[in-house]
Amino acid sequence: MPTYDYQCEKCEKVFEIFQSMNDKKLTKCPNNSCGGKVQRLLGVGAGVIFKGSGFYETDYRSESYKAGAKADKKKSSDKKKKSKNKKSTKKSD
Repeated sequence: MPTYDYQCEKCEKVFEIFQSMNDKKLTKCPNNSCGGKVQRLLGVGAGVIFKGSGFYETDYRSESYKAGAKADKKKSSDKKKKSKNKKSTKKSD
C-alpha cells in the first residue's frame, strides 16, 4: 500500500498517510484541534533497490531447464559449423 502526502490548508501541517489505493482521499485534518480541509500532494514515489541474488532471469532456472538450454545451444552451434563447412567446400569446387 502506498503512502500519500497531505497538507492541511488551515494549519499548513504536512503529514503522510499509509492507505490503500482504493481508499477515499482524506478531506479533514487528522489534528483534532484543527479539522481543516486537506489536499493530497503529488509525491515522487519511492526508488526500488534490488540487492542480493535472485533478480536475474537465470537465477531462478531449474537444473532441467539449464540442461535443456545447454543442449539447444550445442545443437545450434553444431548447425552453424556444418553450414560453414558446406560453404567452404563449395568455394573450393
